[in-house]
Amino acid sequence: MPESAGPTTTASAPSRVTVCRDCCCGTVKVPGDHTAQTARLRSAVPVRVSECLDVCEQANVIVVQPSAEARRAGARAVWLGLVNDPEATEDVIAWVSAGGPGVAPMPEILDLYAFVPHQGTERAPGRGPGRV
Repeated sequence: MPESAGPTTTASAPSRVTVCRDCCCGTVKVPGDHTAQTARLRSAVPVRVSECLDVCEQANVIVVQPSAEARRAGARAVWLGLVNDPEATEDVIAWVSAGGPGVAPMPEILDLYAFVPHQGTERAPGRGPGRV
């Protein structure tokens, strides 16, 4: 039996997370072990680290993005704020591992962290909650 050569170019990109790490998120302004949180996420799910997403009042911010297939079916990114404890990080990992937005239901506990980013025009150029 031939061995698999890995993912093909037609494979769907998985659900992943973007972690804000800039002026407030991931700094001493917000309590917690940010290095450990990022490392734990990276050990379990695909992670991107972003500069400021301009929702500092929600620090630490994690954006859970749907897989490519789920996005094509209409799923959208879910913004989670105040994700400052290891239990919440584990809930995010469990959801993303199960498929994330549009594939697996969001754990009810994450409803406490979900928010809609502001879309104001007062952002600094090149910063703010655009498409992640």
